[in-house]
Amino acid sequence: MKLLRELRPAAMAVAPLTAAALTLAAGVMLIVSAATPSVPRRFLLLVEMAPVLLIELSHFLSSVLGLVLILLAFGLRARLDAAWIATMVVLALSLPLTLLKGIVWEETAWLAALMLALAPFRAAFGRTARLSRMEITPGWMISAAALLAGAGILGVWSFQNADYGHRSWISVMVEDDAARAIRGWVGAALALMAFGLWRLFASAATPRVVNTGDAEFERVRAILAKAQAAEPSSNLALLGDKRFIFSQSGETFLMFGVRGRSWIALGAPVGRRDERLELLWSFREMADAHAARPGLYALGPEDLPEVVELGFSLQKIGEAAIVPLETFSVEGRKRGNLRRAWRKAGEEGATFEVLPPGGAYPVMDDLQRVSDEWLDHHAGGEKAFTMGAFKPAYVSEFPIAVVRQEGVIVAFATLWITGGRTAFSMDLMRYSDAAPKNIMDYLFIELIAWGKAQGYHAFEFGMAPLAGLEDRPFAPIMSRVGRLLFERGEEIYNFQGVRKYKDKYDPLWQPRYLAAPHKWAIPLLLADVGLLSSGGMAGLTKRPKRVDAPAAPEASRSAT
Repeated sequence: MKLLRELRPAAMAVAPLTAAALTLAAGVMLIVSAATPSVPRRFLLLVEMAPVLLIELSHFLSSVLGLVLILLAFGLRARLDAAWIATMVVLALSLPLTLLKGIVWEETAWLAALMLALAPFRAAFGRTARLSRMEITPGWMISAAALLAGAGILGVWSFQNADYGHRSWISVMVEDDAARAIRGWVGAALALMAFGLWRLFASAATPRVVNTGDAEFERVRAILAKAQAAEPSSNLALLGDKRFIFSQSGETFLMFGVRGRSWIALGAPVGRRDERLELLWSFREMADAHAARPGLYALGPEDLPEVVELGFSLQKIGEAAIVPLETFSVEGRKRGNLRRAWRKAGEEGATFEVLPPGGAYPVMDDLQRVSDEWLDHHAGGEKAFTMGAFKPAYVSEFPIAVVRQEGVIVAFATLWITGGRTAFSMDLMRYSDAAPKNIMDYLFIELIAWGKAQGYHAFEFGMAPLAGLEDRPFAPIMSRVGRLLFERGEEIYNFQGVRKYKDKYDPLWQPRYLAAPHKWAIPLLLADVGLLSSGGMAGLTKRPKRVDAPAAPEASRSAT
């Protein structure tokens, strides 16, 4: 008994994969059995004891249940408790069917043995997820289709080479045994096709999105106001498109987005530092329970020790520009161009002002006008998830820097601030067609001066995607591909232009990372981040309007 107790953890660890393989074999056995000829003597004996309709129905259902077992094998491998329950039910239903379709007692014995073998390992399937959340990959569907096709081919060969194989195949098709085999095989094929179509359009059940009308939204706002650990971009929690998990104390949250099977956390947990690791574990465990693919996006170097604790793989995705305010100055020869652009804008009548949170409401129409003109010149429309969008309720959450020309607002930026005043940043940066040249340089310099006066230590310029990746023989393949895109992909995105523009302010460049449980999941997560941020494929393909308006200044375009 002691030996059995010692071996139990190892048995529980291998149980899901072993159960999946055995269940797959059982499903294949049922489909092959239904597609091949019955044993004549057993079948004649069965006909004497059972109605033909019951035999026909048993034969058909046995084939369909075989396909169900093949699909459930994937859920067993993923340790879904619902898959274990469903497998036990399907096995129990299949036991009498194997007898009623042709007294195939060998199959009955095999299925009974499998049920007995699976019964003690209920605890090995700990993911509390419904079967509708079971992820059936395209590869698994193709494998199931190949097994089904193989069973059909085997059935054709068996009937052609049976005792009555000297007769033509056409005459055999009309006989009952062949007809039953064809009906069973077609039933399984139709079931697979129906399941494949359903999986094509179905998505995993996901936690609810928290927006401005929810009580949890007030919890998020309160945590942001006093968070020990928060980045300026943590304010994206107020956009109204995120899902949240909270720590037991309720003083820390992790925000994430969901697309298909991908659960992508945006940044590290926000709130108390001592609760960060536990909340990251909770996120991974919750994603695992939903059979989802977890990822952590836009992590900084300070987040890596906790991510390593999770056992995640890391991929650098770019670098963030951070300007220390204490040492920044527009004086000196190096900053001559910036200084001249700033002074020229001021001489042309530009004025700067920061409106407090809520101060946007009186000028909301003017801000909307500027935003609409800016969007007319930029592809993709409003963004989401990793970037803010012009929503009056969201815009009013933050201080807003506005630039006026002759009293009219021509540019603005919403400001992300932090409770500890460690750093601040911008979210939306938009200007109208009437804005003077280099208006963004004027706005940035004024913002840096404002931040320094407010006691902030740094100004974050945001991330330059794919910057800082290495193309070396032993570098990860993702880094090498990213470096190639950075150097040759200017037609896709202004990668080098963004990096060059921000370099004018001599920032400190800090790496940003994407983390995932497996390296192979990183490209999938990156694609889903892009689709979440762009609003799906429709957002990615949306082009700017063709209007006869003045072209935007090059410096400003690079800044955005």
